[in-house]
Amino acid sequence: MLAKLSKQFRTFAKNECENSSPLYEHLVNKIAEDDELLKVAAFIPQGQPVPNLLLASVQYLLSSSKDDLVQFYPSLTTTPKRISEAYPVFKAFVLSHSDELKTLFQEKLVQTNEIRRCSYLYPMMTEIYERHKKPLAFIEIGASAGLQLGMDQYNYCYNEQLHINNSNNDFILSSENQGQPLPTSISNAPVVCNRVGIDLNPIDIHNEEELQWLQALIWPEHQERRLLLNQALPILKELDLQLIKGDAIKLIKDISREINEEAMLVVYHTHVANQIPMELRLELIEQLKEISIERPLYHCYNNLFDMQLHQDFMDLGEIESIRTMERPDGHARWFKWSN
Repeated sequence: MLAKLSKQFRTFAKNECENSSPLYEHLVNKIAEDDELLKVAAFIPQGQPVPNLLLASVQYLLSSSKDDLVQFYPSLTTTPKRISEAYPVFKAFVLSHSDELKTLFQEKLVQTNEIRRCSYLYPMMTEIYERHKKPLAFIEIGASAGLQLGMDQYNYCYNEQLHINNSNNDFILSSENQGQPLPTSISNAPVVCNRVGIDLNPIDIHNEEELQWLQALIWPEHQERRLLLNQALPILKELDLQLIKGDAIKLIKDISREINEEAMLVVYHTHVANQIPMELRLELIEQLKEISIERPLYHCYNNLFDMQLHQDFMDLGEIESIRTMERPDGHARWFKWSN
């Protein structure tokens, strides 16, 4: 059990933290060699990404703490101490707060709502709208706080030169497209008539404690991600978001039936499907096929059967692949558009 956990932490340090979070890379590599902390991590429920939930839970507790560990987090101090000295302080904090952490492991979920992923979803939505000339009904699976449900309201900047202005605020999502040219439809915002998010544990952006958890999921050095979240919140709070608590696979058919027939259904999810057991992933596809017998829909997703980003059109139970894109950066700093 501990050997398996140790490997998970090492993989996470290499694949996720390297060149992204020096603090987490250092801590995670140390945890991988520390049976005492691996035993604490072993309390994390199956199906949850263990390193993410442990690190987020620690940062959540630190956000209202005066512990010495605060001094190592760029998110919590302007002059962080040397990373090389962090681990003993981190270990002491985890062991002295193990009961609180174990409670959080049962109450919280890893549901990082990476708003920048809108950068690669948005061009798809403009293209769908241009093709069908119907208002779009968004259904996001694993929506967390629903940040991606407002994608038509955001401003974008691609490759530091292509500017898309959908609103008058200062909020801009920047990303680098390393692939083929983006579609011309991108200059026209789609009309969106429904914004439905389904999540096992939706985050209420009007609730300060829940927002604190969303902040804790953002890695310590990622100040820009933190800033983007704070800039997006006022925009989102003005929108009619419908966040539904429950299992999307069980609910999606009924939800789709409540949406006006004149709307084009777009079901999407990013970095969620890897937390779903394989038999339920197959069940999701079957549910979507059944919906498509009654009405056509689009399905945009990654991490379902591979790491690539897919856009499919589903009609009369048949699936047509519109595009497959290479795996984008996890936080959408870059992606590779494909026509």
